[in-house]
Amino acid sequence: MSDCRHISRRVALTSAALSLGAATAAAMVTRAEAQQKISQADAKYQTTPKDDQRCDGCANFQPPNACRFVDGGIGPNGWCLLFGPKPKS
Repeated sequence: MSDCRHISRRVALTSAALSLGAATAAAMVTRAEAQQKISQADAKYQTTPKDDQRCDGCANFQPPNACRFVDGGIGPNGWCLLFGPKPKS
């Protein structure tokens, strides 16, 4: 007798549909989270640096004038509470 197990088409299709649905839901959540940024006021953003900390030295800065986490235009000479230095190369 063969040792192969029989999987019904219904089980295979249901499993595939659930996997696809989970992947689609995960992608939608990731995209939604990526679009939500905090306001400049909440981040305490200022257009001047704080000591030697400047936006263009932050890991979250996206040249020429954006941030991964703070909404609106971000100047390279600015600073906010979310400052995280770029890793040293």
